[in-house]
Amino acid sequence: MWYGLSSILARFLNYLLTPFLTAILATEAYGEMSLVYSWIPFLNVLFTYGMETAFFRFSNKEADGSKVFDTISVSILASTLILTLALLLGRDAFATLLRLREHPEFLTWAAYIIALDTLSAIPYARLRNEGRPVKYAMIRIAGILINIGLVFFFYSALPGIARNNPGSFLAGWYDPGMGAGYVIIANLVQSAVTLLLLSKEFFSFRFRLDRALWKQLMIYAMPVMIAGFGGMINETFDRIMLGWLAPVGSEAAAAREVGIYSACYKLSLLITLFIQAFRMGAEPFFFRQAKGEDAPKTYARVMYYFVITVCVMFLFVMLYIDIWKHFIQNREMWTGLKVVPLLLLANMFLGIYFNISIWYKLSQRPTAGAIITFTGAAITLLVNFLFIPRYSYMACAWATLACYGSMMIISYIWGQKVYPVPYRTGRLLGYIGATLGVYALHVFAGAYLESANGRIVAGTVLLLVFLGFVVLRERTQLKRLPVLGRFIP
Repeated sequence: MWYGLSSILARFLNYLLTPFLTAILATEAYGEMSLVYSWIPFLNVLFTYGMETAFFRFSNKEADGSKVFDTISVSILASTLILTLALLLGRDAFATLLRLREHPEFLTWAAYIIALDTLSAIPYARLRNEGRPVKYAMIRIAGILINIGLVFFFYSALPGIARNNPGSFLAGWYDPGMGAGYVIIANLVQSAVTLLLLSKEFFSFRFRLDRALWKQLMIYAMPVMIAGFGGMINETFDRIMLGWLAPVGSEAAAAREVGIYSACYKLSLLITLFIQAFRMGAEPFFFRQAKGEDAPKTYARVMYYFVITVCVMFLFVMLYIDIWKHFIQNREMWTGLKVVPLLLLANMFLGIYFNISIWYKLSQRPTAGAIITFTGAAITLLVNFLFIPRYSYMACAWATLACYGSMMIISYIWGQKVYPVPYRTGRLLGYIGATLGVYALHVFAGAYLESANGRIVAGTVLLLVFLGFVVLRERTQLKRLPVLGRFIP
């Protein structure tokens, strides 16, 4: 609970910055920030190169766990110094590649963030391995709160200080042309404080490297790193390709397209957070159930109610999009709201894929997961490459949908051959179809309703109709729930 909830809370608190940042930053500046944060996950995978996972694997396998920690810590420290130096020396080339030539300093700060986060990764892993979830959670949440506090200070308080006390020490920090830079600086401070709070764990290693053990660690970690790259392509590479291929004439215009798409992507947060919370609880549950005779039936039931839940969430967002869109304060970004239903549906498919993927974890076939992930990555790259030059960020949304939809279908077909689960496929498809039908009705009705209030009322009626449909279909099961049973006829 501590690990899962702290991760979800950290992500949720970061999401809460979206209304503030979309109100403060110009669309172009928001896009520049998004481009920087699209590259950071890739570089995090490179900098850690699977050693975090290797630490969990070998620290529980080796009799001398401290030797594993020491070897990994020395390796990570050396590689981080080398890779950070390479990033700093190649900063201008990376700025050109990312189309951020106006702000190469962003990449300098990002390099330091990646370095500090990498050095924190193994101490964090040690806390988890030693069963110290409270400290893990407190440090993580403290870092996020520091980040949020600094962002508000830099963009709300600092301009006033500089205006009212131009000769003060703090006024010297203010640069009206900084754009998204203060967001990155706040993150840099967060990363530094996090490593400071983990200093006891970080400095507990000894400078020793067991070469034989290091070779074993690398053999185990390299496939993890490669799979990590595939996952990052599916999650963030569309924004990078949009910056490269957007059908606009300048870097500023490309950054604007990235800003619109990235802001609208945030509106899928409801389903994204639910999926993350679900994964935290479901994976241990699935493995515990694996020993039982009715495990496949249990997996099928979990999938059934998962799909119903995400269908309701889809409608809760799309039928009230006139309310949710105010989560994005910059009205210029509302032009991208048409990507939201595609991204919500894509995330529904991703959640279904996580449910289905239990088959290759239980059957000890991790390579199957890598194959499916890289198939999704290939689809992401191909669709974006072919269609971004013509359709801009709409191509990114369709690519995400095609990627996760394909992964879901491949995993289902393959999994049913290896580990059959009696999913109620017909009913699941019926619920998804009904969800899309209700949304289509709302779009049709919205074409004749000029006011937002009218569309909200229509959405409420349609949502109640859908919920009534669910209750009628599932009333036998719902009557078994103590909370609902007495209300279901």
